[in-house]
Amino acid sequence: MTTVRDIFQLIDSQLREDPSRADGIVAVYQFNLSGSDAGVYQVVLRPDAGFVIEGEQETPDCTLSMDSEDFKKMVDGELNGTEAFMSGRLRIDGDMGLALRLQEVLSAYNSANQNQ
Repeated sequence: MTTVRDIFQLIDSQLREDPSRADGIVAVYQFNLSGSDAGVYQVVLRPDAGFVIEGEQETPDCTLSMDSEDFKKMVDGELNGTEAFMSGRLRIDGDMGLALRLQEVLSAYNSANQNQ
């Protein structure tokens, strides 16, 4: 079974390999994940680089809080982010516009995961 750490490591490797995957987004996304595979991760997107760090190291522009199992479902495409937000399974603090572009960021995981 894939862990949250595995997902973020794959996103990290994809962003480092090809920073253009972030499609021009300059932001720090923070994921506060609770539940059985809890943790705090940040996806840092800059004009010339993208990477993932564990823990709260940078000031986030957009913070997403949810259960780790729901997060796994969301990155696998089994849970729609909008539906998760509307049903209260996902809480967003900060820049809502960035939250709407999150799928572009997570696509780095989806495309890499399909190639394995």
